[in-house]
Amino acid sequence: MGGFKVTYEYANRLAAHGHHATVVHTPRADRTRFPLTIAKRWVVYAGRPLNVAALPAKLRGGWRPDSWFRIDPRVRLKWVPSLHPRWVPNSDVVVATYWEAAEWVNCYPQSKGRKFYLIQGQEGLLRGMDPERVANTWRLPLQKIVISRWLQKLVADVGESATYIPNGLDFDDFGVDVPPSEREPQRLLMLHHEQPLKGSRDGLEAMRLTRRQIPQLSGTIFGVPAKPKGLPPWISYQQKPVGRPLRKLYNEAAIFVAPSWAEGFGLPPAEAMQCGAALCATDIGGYREYAIHNQTALLSPPKNPESLASNITNLVRNNLLRLRLAEQGHEYIQRFTWERAVSALERLFADTA
Repeated sequence: MGGFKVTYEYANRLAAHGHHATVVHTPRADRTRFPLTIAKRWVVYAGRPLNVAALPAKLRGGWRPDSWFRIDPRVRLKWVPSLHPRWVPNSDVVVATYWEAAEWVNCYPQSKGRKFYLIQGQEGLLRGMDPERVANTWRLPLQKIVISRWLQKLVADVGESATYIPNGLDFDDFGVDVPPSEREPQRLLMLHHEQPLKGSRDGLEAMRLTRRQIPQLSGTIFGVPAKPKGLPPWISYQQKPVGRPLRKLYNEAAIFVAPSWAEGFGLPPAEAMQCGAALCATDIGGYREYAIHNQTALLSPPKNPESLASNITNLVRNNLLRLRLAEQGHEYIQRFTWERAVSALERLFADTA
């Protein structure tokens, strides 16, 4: 998940800057199910569970991200029964990275540090979430940080302010290995996700519609879940590609398809642009951080596979347009560095000390 990746990346880079960073994990983030009794590090991140059972995961260490993300050895990874303050280390700064964590952080004593809330998306839109309860966390007296202008406006709409710090991207992990001009124009790539909000069904339908016009079209989808049922033979599936395998997928694709209905920022399309793929995406707030219609991407309304298919078809058939968007997108995405993001976060922490 992108939100976990961003949290770990901040912890790594803060540790590299000489700060003491701890990432707190828990299998039970819901504050309403626990009694509230209140029992010099720099940063403590309070996060949500990593979709594993509590006791077995603690014994196996399966909650750690080691299999998919490199953690700086100076970062402390801590597993706790809940986010109750008795389990959370004292610190100078505590950052909630999820709405349930924000409810906990709001009730922490001063010893846990100055309170921040990193808002990475409109989590109330996710399946199974309580939209009103999630929205109420945006009104808590925490200093809010948002990763996109779109989220900053949403926070302002509920009468609150937020500091805008866009995500950084790792330019060592992702880059161009295969020039866009040497890629097969009809080669598509898309992230598969089981949350309806990610629009995977729309993306697959757009690919099917495009193939009716371009029979030689081929596609690859990748994701965490098992291979979805009913994929046609011209669409392959890669489960959990990380590191070099994921970079290879991005470099094989001429076009990256991003069909989400809503995103806080959207890491995979940005990573694809780093690797030289042209972007066909839905016109949503998070993507607008880097997707500018007819300059760095082709955009279409969300929940509209026909319009998305039309843009894909246009890029496959118009090689000059595809190469121009790939080049301009790759150039534009260079501004999203982790150095800029971490420096902005450090300034914010220092200014509120």
